Amino acid sequence: MMDMTDLFATRAGRMKASEIRELLKLLDQPDIISFAGGIPDPALFPHEAFRTAYAEILGGSSANAALQYQVSEGYLPLRRWIAGEMGRIGIPCDEGNVFITSGSQQGLDYLGKLFLSPGDTALVTWPTYLGALQAFSAYEPRYDRLSPAGGNMTPDAYREAAAKAGGAAKFAYLVPDFANPSGETLTLAQREAVLDLAEELGIAVIEDAAYAALRYSGEPVPPIAALDALRSGGVDAGRTVYCGSFSKILAPGLRMGWIVAPRRLIEKLVLTKQAADLHSPSINQMVVHHVAERCYAQQIERTREAYSARRDALLAALERHMPEGVSWSRPEGGMFVWMTLPESVDAVALLARSVAEARVAFVPGNAFHADGSGANTLRLSFTLADERAVTQGIPRLADLIRRAIAA
Repeated sequence: MMDMTDLFATRAGRMKASEIRELLKLLDQPDIISFAGGIPDPALFPHEAFRTAYAEILGGSSANAALQYQVSEGYLPLRRWIAGEMGRIGIPCDEGNVFITSGSQQGLDYLGKLFLSPGDTALVTWPTYLGALQAFSAYEPRYDRLSPAGGNMTPDAYREAAAKAGGAAKFAYLVPDFANPSGETLTLAQREAVLDLAEELGIAVIEDAAYAALRYSGEPVPPIAALDALRSGGVDAGRTVYCGSFSKILAPGLRMGWIVAPRRLIEKLVLTKQAADLHSPSINQMVVHHVAERCYAQQIERTREAYSARRDALLAALERHMPEGVSWSRPEGGMFVWMTLPESVDAVALLARSVAEARVAFVPGNAFHADGSGANTLRLSFTLADERAVTQGIPRLADLIRRAIAA
């Protein structure tokens, strides 16, 4: 039998399974208390709004268009609606700056394909979103550490390191609001510092705004794309690529996301999509537009109310049960709490014991570090953390960590 792996391109060796996707299989085990998958609570999905949308679209004059091919840029009414929403958060644009993707993950893959040649450098935070590392790594880059809070290398040092690797720095990627996995939100000064560095290096900024609508406390900070538009005189003159998603507010199963960027980049994204899947599903785009027009703001408030209470309950339980030597983030929004253990505790080994002994799951933090560091860190998601999960799961996990520290 032929072994086709001998024929794979070199990039195939950089493709790795998502630890989070693998951990989601644990959700099928009813006795597992999971803080692992960063997924929305399906009880919050606007089921009735989606039922109505599908019925109206397929039962009316739009049925043929919903089942037909679509332009690669995306369904025009949805793009216009997104442009309006972007204007409300300080990113003035029109439909020509908006590109529809099959989930924001597809957008990250397309951006990696467009920007990265083998040996080029992507600047990412330590830790950063695992899905971004998966998307970018297929295009064989190297990674340098982006530290918006300070401690960055100088621009010359970034250039020298990139040149030594045989390529050039191409973009800085970050999740500035309630980051996955750290829960961190960048200050205004930190966002400005990222733009300063990008201007000095002549690189793009990819702003992943998947969680931006999920703020529960604190004051909103302008998107990096808004700050960039003010500096440069508009989106078309800027360097920031804004990636949005409907997955966290409406429903992830429809796989609807978007990119807002200068038109010259949108043109290339259109060509990329034509070569990949032609366009995102027409009916899904039309349904999302129908639902978003009617209940997006209400859905945001409903989601915020539920997740805010769960965040508070999780933080209170951590404060009550975790032993000394353990610290964690206190996010103002999003879906995640980031925990740091004493350096002697390895989170991967702890997970194996936690699942076997405590029946509690989480995500080890090393998966979110481009260099595989962060062995003593882990991520907890609170979006599915009901009262049972918190009151039973956190004491079990705390007891296991206490024993691991003492060992």
